[in-house]
Amino acid sequence: MAVATYTVTGMTCGHCVSSVTEELTGIAGVTDVSVVLESGAVTVTSDRELGLDEVEAAVAEAGYELVG
Repeated sequence: MAVATYTVTGMTCGHCVSSVTEELTGIAGVTDVSVVLESGAVTVTSDRELGLDEVEAAVAEAGYELVG
């Protein structure tokens, strides 16, 4: 199992959290997504190491941006 935390900018409400969660759970192998709206922290649990590019693409698909 792999756990990684990312920072996502642009989220302002519960709908934003839902959008990001939905896109990230669509990545093969992702088993859990936890979002802290106030800080933008997004913790992704998966059964494999995820590539930064696939996480970034999912966040972008939701309409937000992954920070550094």
